[in-house]
This record gives sequence, structure tokens and C-alpha cells, in this order.
Amino acid sequence: MVMRFLRTALLLAAAAAAAGPVCGQDTSGFDQRLAQIRRQIQEVRDRIATEESRKLTTLSSLERVILQKSLIRKELSLFTVRMAKTSQELAVLRRTIPSLRARLEREKASMEKTLVTLYKHGRLSTLQLFFRTEDITALVSESKNLSVLAGYQEEILGRYKATLDELTAAEKDLEAKSSSLEKLIGEARSKRRELEEQEVRHKRLIGRIQKNKSAYEETIRELEDRARQLKQLMEKLLRQEVVLPVPFIPLYERKGRLPWPVEGRVVSRFGLERHPQFRTATRNNGIDIAPAGEDAVVKAVHGGRVVFAGAFQGYGNLLILDHGLNYYSLYGHCSEFLASNGDLVEAEQPVGVAGDIGSLLGVTLYLEIRHKTKPQDPLKWLLAR
Repeated sequence: MVMRFLRTALLLAAAAAAAGPVCGQDTSGFDQRLAQIRRQIQEVRDRIATEESRKLTTLSSLERVILQKSLIRKELSLFTVRMAKTSQELAVLRRTIPSLRARLEREKASMEKTLVTLYKHGRLSTLQLFFRTEDITALVSESKNLSVLAGYQEEILGRYKATLDELTAAEKDLEAKSSSLEKLIGEARSKRRELEEQEVRHKRLIGRIQKNKSAYEETIRELEDRARQLKQLMEKLLRQEVVLPVPFIPLYERKGRLPWPVEGRVVSRFGLERHPQFRTATRNNGIDIAPAGEDAVVKAVHGGRVVFAGAFQGYGNLLILDHGLNYYSLYGHCSEFLASNGDLVEAEQPVGVAGDIGSLLGVTLYLEIRHKTKPQDPLKWLLAR
């Protein structure tokens, strides 16, 4: 799970690099990504503070552990992007320094030739030149040439010094950035160990919930309460007027042919499910899909507009798409959003990354299809497999 996250973080870092030009040292893509991650880190810290102010319950304990994991992941993402940015800057410096050294050698050779010429002629006064010159024309000519040569000497000395200063600064910068990269690598390793420790803690807590009947039933009651709160949110969204492009394909015309939001295995189905040990029945309003392989990017099942993108207790980071005519798709447990509230998205456009916030099943995508406030079985809407 940690390796999957690191690969996702590296892909996002690469995407940030691609946002800027290949050559030069434009790191605006990295800077934008770093600013975004810092905002996300603050949001998670705020959520942790809010969660810690609530009454401690089994589900609350679980969400606190998962939020701590999310915070560490965001911090690790920050280190990953900073390392990618520093690596790009180092690559630019390693290309720049040899060219600066070559330019310095050319300027040094040119300066040496100038100094030799001036030495041969000497820096003589006009009177001295007059007595050494056969006629006035030669005097003017030689005096002018020496004056130009003396001026050229000052110019080339200035260029040489500027290049030398630039090279010295670049070499110092290279040393500083190399040291910074080593420090970032060490800090990232420390964060990875911290994340692994939180993973162990998370698994132990999930195991306790699954094996302890009272803890499990308490968690289910809390999740049922969150489901009622979600229904209230859907009722509120129904009263909002959303403008979609015209013409658009109604969602009901695509029933049974919608693309899967993420490739993977269905680990929780729609409707009543019974716990294998406690035989407790719970009603699921959607399905949970565990991503296959390393690809956890979530894609929209149909075109629509984002009408909600934020934290929602029990569902982690929840994104809701309005597809028109009172049809909605809901994507829960996201670790990150790739679309924002109000965005118009197309079918199969990336809108998030599957995560485990609010999930009892590890990294999953929670998917719902609703008409008005009534949940539909997503498997009847998705392409059959």
C-alpha cells in the first residue's frame, strides 16, 4: 500500500514537471503542486483537530488513524515533489556549469591575447607616441587603436569576472542543492517508516472492529447515521439548479453501458450484506471497488458537473456529480480530488484518487448511483464483466 502511494506521488510529481518547459530552470509546475499539497496538508490538520474535538467512538478512532495516515501521505508527497524539483534544478546546474567553465576558458584566452598586445605596445602617453611616430596620420591611427584595445581589455575583464562570479555561484548552488536533496531523501525515508507504523496501527484497529461484535455494531450504527446525513445532503442538492451543456446524453440512456470508474474488484455489493461471523445485516447504498494494480485514479462514469467535493464523515473525501434530470454519481473514500466543485467534467475524465479515509475495507472507491435521493445498484449501470 505504501509503495502504491509512492508511485502515485511520483506520477503526480512528474505531471508537475511536465507542466513547465523541458529546458531551463522553470519550476512553476512544481511550485503550483507544492502550494496545492501545502493547502491539502492544512485541510487534513484542520480535520484532525475537528475529529479530536468530537466524542471518541470506534468509528472516530478509526477516522483519526486514517486522517493521520493521510497527513503523513501528504507530507511524503511534499517531500517527493520537493525532491523532483531539486533533482531538476541539479540537472540544470550540471548542464550549466561545464558551459560556464568553457566560456570562462574562452574569455581567459581572449584576455591573455589582449594583455600580451598591450604589453608589447605599452600604455604610452600621446607625447611619447608623437616622438616615435613618423607622421601625424600614423600617430592618430596608433593612438586610436591602442585606445580601442585598452577599452576592449576593460570589457573582456568585466565579462571574465561576471562569468567567474556566475560559475562560483552555480558551484555553491550545486553543493547546497546536493546537500538539500540528501536531507530530503532522509526525511522521506523517515516519513515512509512513520506511514508503515500507521498502516500497522490501522490494520490492528480494523481487525478489532471486525472481530469484536460490540465495536462492529457501534461502527455500523454510526455509518447508518452518516448515510442519513448523506440523504439530507442529496435533498439539498436536488433543490439546486445546475446548468449542463446542451445537448447532453441523459444518464438513463447509458444504463448498463457506463464505464467503470476504476479498474478493480468489487469487495462490497449493493443491498443487504451479512457479517460472516456476527450474521449482522447491513444495507449498502453503493459498492466498494478495490483498485487493481497500482492505478487508483478515479474517472467519471458519465459527463456532468461537480456539485460537491469535500470531506463527509463516513465517506472520507466525497465527490458528487450531477448528470442532469436528477441523476447523480457519488465517489467516496478519495485520497485526493482531481476536480473541484463547479467543474464540468466529461465521461472517463479523472476526478480523484481512491483512498481509505472512511473505509473499513482499505484502499477502495465507494460508488453510488442515485436518482433523486434513491440509491440504485451501480452494477446494473456499469458495463457487465
